[in-house]
Amino acid sequence: MADDDFGPSTSSVGYKAGAKKTAAELAEMDAADESLRKWKESLGIKSGGGGVNTSDPRNVVLLSIAMESAGRPDVVLTLDTPEAIAALDSQIITIKEGVEYRLKVKFRVNHDVVSGLKYMHVVKRSGLKVDKADEMLGSYGPSAVRADVYEKKFPIEEAPSGMLARGRYSVKSRFIDDDQHIYLEWSWSFDIKKDWE
Repeated sequence: MADDDFGPSTSSVGYKAGAKKTAAELAEMDAADESLRKWKESLGIKSGGGGVNTSDPRNVVLLSIAMESAGRPDVVLTLDTPEAIAALDSQIITIKEGVEYRLKVKFRVNHDVVSGLKYMHVVKRSGLKVDKADEMLGSYGPSAVRADVYEKKFPIEEAPSGMLARGRYSVKSRFIDDDQHIYLEWSWSFDIKKDWE
C-alpha cells in the first residue's frame, strides 16, 4: 500500500503540539499545586521518576489488537514482537457477514507521556480503498508497574453482508501520536464469509 493511504490527519489540522517534555519534567512543573500533583499521579507521572524501569527502548508497546463479537471467543492479533507481526502475513481472520463486532487494543507506556495516541487503518479490496478508520485512544502516562496494561475498546461496527461483500480484504494499520511519531505500522488480512468457518 502506498504511504499516502492514510492521507493527512484531519484531527491535527490547525493543531500544533507543544514542546515535548519528559515525565520527570512534567512531575516537577507546578509541584506546589496539590490537585495538579494528584492528577499527574493518576496519569502515572510521579516526582522522582517516570514509568517502568525497563530495558525496552520503546515508549509505547502495542501488545495486541483483538476482534470482539458476542458469543465468540476474541480473535487476538499479537503485536509485541517483530516475529509476531511477521506472522500476521500468513494469518487470515474470518469474519461472518453482517455480524456486529468491535476492535480492542492493549498497550503499555514505558518511559514518557504519550499525547494523542490514535489507531488508524485503511481497508482495501482488489486494490480499491473501501474503508478508513481513525480512532483516538487518548493521552497516557507511563505504566506505574510492568503489569499495567491499558485497554481501549472501539465503537461497535457491522461487517458488510451479501454476495458482493464476501471475499478477501487487506488492511494497513498504524498507531501514531500527535507528534506524528509512528509507534507501529503493519499489514494484515481478513475474509468476509457466509459463516465463521
